[in-house]
Amino acid sequence: MAIRVTQNMLNSHMLRNLSNSMGSMDKYQEQLSSGRKIARPSDDPVVATRGMFYRSSLVENGQFQRNVNEATSWMELADKAMDEQTSIMKRVNELAVYSGNVSLNSDSLKAIAEEIDQIKEQMGNIANQTVGGRYIFAGTDTQNPPYSYEQGDFVSTNNAEIRLEMNKSVFLPINVSGQALFNFPSNDKNVFKLLDTISAQLKEGKDVTGYITDIQQQEDNLNAQRASLGARVNRIELISGRLQNEEVSVNKLMSDNEDADIASVITNLKTQENVHSAALGAGARIIQPSLMDFLR
Repeated sequence: MAIRVTQNMLNSHMLRNLSNSMGSMDKYQEQLSSGRKIARPSDDPVVATRGMFYRSSLVENGQFQRNVNEATSWMELADKAMDEQTSIMKRVNELAVYSGNVSLNSDSLKAIAEEIDQIKEQMGNIANQTVGGRYIFAGTDTQNPPYSYEQGDFVSTNNAEIRLEMNKSVFLPINVSGQALFNFPSNDKNVFKLLDTISAQLKEGKDVTGYITDIQQQEDNLNAQRASLGARVNRIELISGRLQNEEVSVNKLMSDNEDADIASVITNLKTQENVHSAALGAGARIIQPSLMDFLR
């Protein structure tokens, strides 16, 4: 049994098809103007979900890179401080050797002692090195200076590590232990007390060649701490390079996922315009003639 097709049915179908055709053109025009495949999640939930994942990955990557930059700042400053400390200890060693010169009188030895005192003050300045207002050799107690000018000694007992997440589940310490650096080999025989002892001996008119071994031990410990720091710096540089590569890869994936193929969009839009024009022509022919059409 045949279905009777009325004029209203033809008109309704024509309007629905024209609306769908215009919707397709609107979609292609929006893609062309925005450069994106979708304008809202409902356009393609899969593309939208992937886009959210890629954006979350970029945000996470950005935080890791900021942590790496902060760690790099801390470590570079610590390395510079230890480099200055190395130069100071070499000077102390030179003065200790020079004090053994038998031609030196007590005034000359006192002059050397005065230089040792100045070296100690500078060593205290190094121990109180800051970055962004935080003391880098004070463990996690970054608000209080580890070296006391009043006591003339390293007073901090905080030996905790400051750890930052450099990548997923990868935590690395960014600080250098002030205890290991300035309280070697112990609190009672640290570098500041050694300098005090050397200065006192010189002021009494005695040479300090007997402390050369102690001075060299301090230098060896300093070199060991710098080597440990250098190993961490190298690892962070590798992590930084990987994070930068990941950022490029995620951006590419996000572009492939969301960016429209402009050439394809233009072709589809032109094709749809032709289809729409044909639909309009066909629709004009199926509209039922009115009485006015016959009276013309």
